[in-house]
Amino acid sequence: MKSIVLSIGGSVILSEGADVSFFRKLASLLKKISKQYKIFIIVGGGNVARKYIKLGRDLRFDEKILDSIGIYITRVNAKILTNIIEESNKDIPCTTSEAIDIDKPIIVMGGTTPGHSTDMVGAEIAEKTGADLFIIATNVDGIYDKDPNKYPDAKQLKEVKIDQLIERYGIKWKSAGKNVVIDGPALEIIKRAELATYVVNGKRLDQLEKALTNQSFDGTKITI
Repeated sequence: MKSIVLSIGGSVILSEGADVSFFRKLASLLKKISKQYKIFIIVGGGNVARKYIKLGRDLRFDEKILDSIGIYITRVNAKILTNIIEESNKDIPCTTSEAIDIDKPIIVMGGTTPGHSTDMVGAEIAEKTGADLFIIATNVDGIYDKDPNKYPDAKQLKEVKIDQLIERYGIKWKSAGKNVVIDGPALEIIKRAELATYVVNGKRLDQLEKALTNQSFDGTKITI
């Protein structure tokens, strides 16, 4: 069966706009897509994780501990998502190998080990499974030439080459809780595995569905 990997930001799962109605609609969409594809979902930590990481940084915790704190939050977010999706696992896997071995139409997980974000976890699963699509669902409409939350004149990039992103962001993990569209280690895997990768606003479920079904969507395609 064909597979899709969806890396969904914690800010999409848990924010002012992510209410009970949103969760139900998301669960319904994923159930619908799972009839055609096996879906791997990796959930991020979002603002909740960043708040705990900031506290830890103020208390002078080292980066490995800060990363571990963020990972725990991603698994809490994943646990919430699994419990609204009947077709998914209920125990959260700690490694990509564990996730791949789960015999469910939808597999949900959070982070794995310090040193990278959940985007890299998603890219790793996509590479290991030969996924048809790797989709990164964030809280903005794709990739921009600059931060759209800070600059009103930011322009959306409909397509961007992976080498341009690597030149801009690098391939190294900067620090725990770093708020970037895609982290460096994920970019490295996307290039190496030549993954078909889309970036879309996960709060806009109509656009997420279009991306999941490989239709024209409002977002960004990363080309190799």
